[in-house]
Amino acid sequence: MSQAENTPAPAEQHAKEMDRMLDNAMTQTDQSESQFHKLGEVVENEDDNGVVEVESLCMNCHENGTTRLLLLRVPHFSDIILESFECPHCYFKDNSVKSASQIRTYGSKYTLVAENEEDLQRQVIKSDTAVFKLETLDIEMPKGESQLTNVEGVLQKIHSTLESEQPLRKEQAPELYNSLQPIIQKIEQMLKREAFPFTISLDDPTGNSFIAPTTHDSGNKYRRRDYPRTHEQNEELGIAADPDAQKAEEQIMVQSAGDPDDLDIIDGQVYTLPAECPGCAKSCVVNMQKVSIPYFKEVFVWSTVCDHCGYRTNEVKTGGAVPEKGKRITLKVETIEDLSRDILKSDTCALHSEELQLDVQPGTLGGRFTTVEGLLTEVRDQLHGQIFDVGDSGAGDSLSSGDKEKWTRFFDQLDSAIKGELKFVVTLEDPLANSYVQNLHLPDADPQIKVEEYTRTEEEEDDLGLKDMKTEGYDNDKESKE
Repeated sequence: MSQAENTPAPAEQHAKEMDRMLDNAMTQTDQSESQFHKLGEVVENEDDNGVVEVESLCMNCHENGTTRLLLLRVPHFSDIILESFECPHCYFKDNSVKSASQIRTYGSKYTLVAENEEDLQRQVIKSDTAVFKLETLDIEMPKGESQLTNVEGVLQKIHSTLESEQPLRKEQAPELYNSLQPIIQKIEQMLKREAFPFTISLDDPTGNSFIAPTTHDSGNKYRRRDYPRTHEQNEELGIAADPDAQKAEEQIMVQSAGDPDDLDIIDGQVYTLPAECPGCAKSCVVNMQKVSIPYFKEVFVWSTVCDHCGYRTNEVKTGGAVPEKGKRITLKVETIEDLSRDILKSDTCALHSEELQLDVQPGTLGGRFTTVEGLLTEVRDQLHGQIFDVGDSGAGDSLSSGDKEKWTRFFDQLDSAIKGELKFVVTLEDPLANSYVQNLHLPDADPQIKVEEYTRTEEEEDDLGLKDMKTEGYDNDKESKE
């Protein structure tokens, strides 16, 4: 008998696990916190056990069944609601996971390189709008089913779904059967811990899905990228603004801003453009200003302001052609004056500091034109908000004592650096060479700044889309293809 036949289906495991959690919460109130320690802290409400029972209609037999709801707090993430429905008449059962927070301003995509057993046990929260993809095999689990599980559980779900239909495919679609068989065998090897490393991703336009981080993630092993939703994604989520009203507002904005084709962009002048607010999907304005940085290049400062929901943000983009090589800038921060240096971190730039145990991946924080102190403050505030300030009472209390001690020590060290009490070295690594640190000794070289050019890796070329970009000879390729 195969391993798949011996192992219960992941959907059944998932359903039994959620039922068990809800039953334990109802009968063992004092033990609820330990039962849910790995999945999040139980949030207390008017009931001592935290479980709410609601009589609801069964969609299978149309008799009344019972829906049980449990609110959980997940460290580093947010509040979620476990839903478990059971009908005593037809015995139909259904389980799901819902976000207890609103749709976030940006969508999010998590990427993880699984290398060991610990990575397989990482918590995964997949909403019904998220797509889980096994990047190594280029297969994905489509949206539609929400899950509270771990990486291994999602792999088991994919494996059982593919495996269950193989006998039918063998009879009706032999070619499809033969093409899927190596994929199923590869997933079996992953589940047996024989196919490390492999890469997975979780992409959710609502921002309400999650793969848990650890305190020792480094390099490109674990990445999170926030991105603005497209208008089509907003429409799919049901949050797009009325198209007629939006078109009328945009027409007014265009008339007030003037025709962009007739304008020469002048340094220091603010230009206003119509846009769609990423927060409420209604019409808003984007203010743009060109600034020339001495001994560097031109940059464009973008500021989004929405009068409907109050959303505000700013970002910096650089101009010019794509350079042939990337740039690595290393700064020794030794005095208070060094903390006041201007710094431009583009959205493709990674930031590292061994002394601070800090590793900021490209895409995090977006583009920022600030000071060294301001950049470290933004990093601290964003991390602190994700780890300790989730929800009303904070998620820090649900961390294990060891993790909480590590994070507290990290933030204390970061605070010392921001106050100028700790010397450290920070490195900006930008494959597009669009980042900058102010030189206090111009026009001479600054002894505390080291600038190096380096050749981009194939992975960086691929991530930036440069491999697919062709600016010369494309007409000849098109004629040859025809």
